[in-house]
Amino acid sequence: MNRVFITATNTDVGKTYASEQILKYYANKGLKVGYFKPCETGVIKEPLDGSKMLNLVKKLNPKFKATIEDVVPYQFKLPAAPYVAKEDQNIDLEFLKDKIKYLETMCDFLVIEGAGGLKVPIKKDLFMVDLINIFEAKAILIAPSKLGCINDILLSIECLKGKNIDFDWYINLFQDKDNYKEVSKPFLEDYFGKLNYLHELD
Repeated sequence: MNRVFITATNTDVGKTYASEQILKYYANKGLKVGYFKPCETGVIKEPLDGSKMLNLVKKLNPKFKATIEDVVPYQFKLPAAPYVAKEDQNIDLEFLKDKIKYLETMCDFLVIEGAGGLKVPIKKDLFMVDLINIFEAKAILIAPSKLGCINDILLSIECLKGKNIDFDWYINLFQDKDNYKEVSKPFLEDYFGKLNYLHELD
């Protein structure tokens, strides 16, 4: 079984877009794909990100018969970190692991999408980054191209390495595109060598 956990340097960086790209990429390789988002905040009538990805997965893998409650088991109204948005509700990790096992009966490659960045709190002593090891997944870190991305990328990579998490990372080239080549790219290329861009994944 293959599992990847889509995370990011912060919120609004492009995790759902990355999930879409990766789902299509592996579906094109002939794999039956599936999707899971343990919790989504800012939900009014339905989880927008989760619903969009569920509809996509059902087109890519007709055998994926999961409901939106299976795919996004925890749905919170307040657009905040799960620790705050959940209010008095408990987020049960064993329940989430059981959901993953159920979804894996309908796919052979599962994309798990996190919420916010790596250090977003779920409980007082549990953060989004901790779910990656708990779910035994490989991480895919998404970074923006905007001013400040160097700091965010280096700190996020340091966090992943500190948790001994296997990861790949991609730049989502959509913010500050006009000055990215001048402002951020020179250091990133010198430091990392080859850079991977999300839009080039095919």
